[in-house]
Formats: sequence, C-alpha cells, structure tokens
Amino acid sequence: MTQIDHDEIEDSSAPLIEHLAELRTRLMHSALAFVLGMIICFTVWNPIFNFLTHPLCDAMAARGTADCGLILIKLQEGFFVAISISLMGGLMLSFPYISYQMWRFVAPGLYKSEQGAFLPFLIASPFMFFLGASFAFYIVTPLAFDFFLGFQQPGTVLNEEVSNGTAGIAFQGSAQEYLNLTIKFIVAFGLCFQLPVLLTLMGKAGLVSAEGLGNVRKYAVVAILVLAALVTPPDVITQVILFVVVYGLYEISIWLVRRVETKREARLRAEGYYDDEDIEDPLMKDFDDK
Repeated sequence: MTQIDHDEIEDSSAPLIEHLAELRTRLMHSALAFVLGMIICFTVWNPIFNFLTHPLCDAMAARGTADCGLILIKLQEGFFVAISISLMGGLMLSFPYISYQMWRFVAPGLYKSEQGAFLPFLIASPFMFFLGASFAFYIVTPLAFDFFLGFQQPGTVLNEEVSNGTAGIAFQGSAQEYLNLTIKFIVAFGLCFQLPVLLTLMGKAGLVSAEGLGNVRKYAVVAILVLAALVTPPDVITQVILFVVVYGLYEISIWLVRRVETKREARLRAEGYYDDEDIEDPLMKDFDDK
C-alpha cells in the first residue's frame, strides 16, 4: 500500500470517528436527561399513581363502590410500581430533549430544504403521541374498566331464610397489574396515533404513495381489526372505537400523502423537471409524419 492510499484511508476514517464521538455525546446527554426525569418522577410517584387511578375510581363510584383501593400482592410490588411510574414519566419528561439531541445529530447532514421538511415531523410525533395517550386515558380506559367491573356480583349469606348462599365476586385489584394495563392502553394508542406521521414521512421520502395506500385499503382494514382485538379488552364498544379512530387516521394519512405528492409535482413543474404524460414524443411525431 502506498503512502497516498494510506493517507486517503486516514482522511476517510477521521469523519467517521468524529461522528461516533458526537453520537456518544448525544447519547450520554439523552441518558442523563432520562435519569433526571426518572428521579423527578420517583419523588412524586404517589400523586402520579393517584392521577392514573382516576378512571378506575370513577368507574367503581358509578357502580356504587366507594373504596377503589388497590392491594399489593407481593412485598416488593409497591417499589416496582414506583419504578414503573418513574420509567414512564422519565421517558415522557426527557423525550423533548432526546428528540432535540437526535435533531442536532442528524441536521448537519441534511440540506436546508430537507431540514425544513423533517423538522415538522419531529414536532408532530410527540404531539400525536400525547393526543393518543389522552384519548386512551380519558375515553378508552373508563369504558374498559366499566366493562371489567361488570363481572362483579354480590354474594348472599347462608342463613335460615336462604338455603343456598352464593359466592360474591368483588374486585381487589393488584396495583402492579392495574398500572401495567393502564400503561399498555396509553402506549398502544400513543403509537397508533403515530400512523399519519409515519406514513406522511414515508410519502415524502417516496416510499409510499396515496394510490398505493388506497389500493391496500382492504388489507389495512383487516390489520386494524386485528390490532383492535389485540390491544383492547374483549369489549365490542372499545374495539369499535379503536377501529374507527385508527381507520380514520389511515384515511387522513392518505390525504396527507396526496398533498405531499401534489406539492412535489408542483415544485418539479416549476423547476422544469416534471414530464407530463401527454407530451408528444418527437420520435412518434416523425413516425406519424411519415
């Protein structure tokens, strides 16, 4: 290997090392922000847990149950409840800063036009997740918990007047199980609400088209039905709500992708790069003349 080849390899490896060093710095800053968010949420996990139990307490109060307390099945369960809340809360608190670090790492490699196109999606993603989480917390979970509580039944005491007593079925929920179910709803709906952001970004990159999304609509309906059956309880009302919402988001995504394609076509026309299908081919014109 000559000295020139060796110098070229050294020059090409230097930018890679710089990028890796910058990536490590961004990841360290993101990890520190996440840990800081966890510590903050751990100090106030009780108020956060009380807030998360509002749908359950409201559903139980509607059924005439005043006490909506949850129990700890295992000795260490209370600690893991606090840790789960800290993890979820820490991620939500630190996500804007983590997104900013991701943007600072990716932005130098993009053109100005690409930066302007990518930045709105970076802002829309957490907003849509928050919208989906709010929809799950305030609409879906009350319906789901009311459905589950419907399987309770009062018991009768065996005495002289009642020959056969019946066993009562009363809810005594585990704090960890309730928290896991609530987080599952919040995360599932938050991710479902990312559908317009994801498909629009893919449309902007040319990976999908509005026509293609429209052609696979029937398959999308089946996929959404399966998704609704997996992430919701066996309650027809809740499943129908999720199906209607996600399918509506799919149709909105098709409309957004079509808008992206229209703007791209207009821009290419203005720059003179767009070829209409009705432009006459010079070779065909000569053939017709003959």
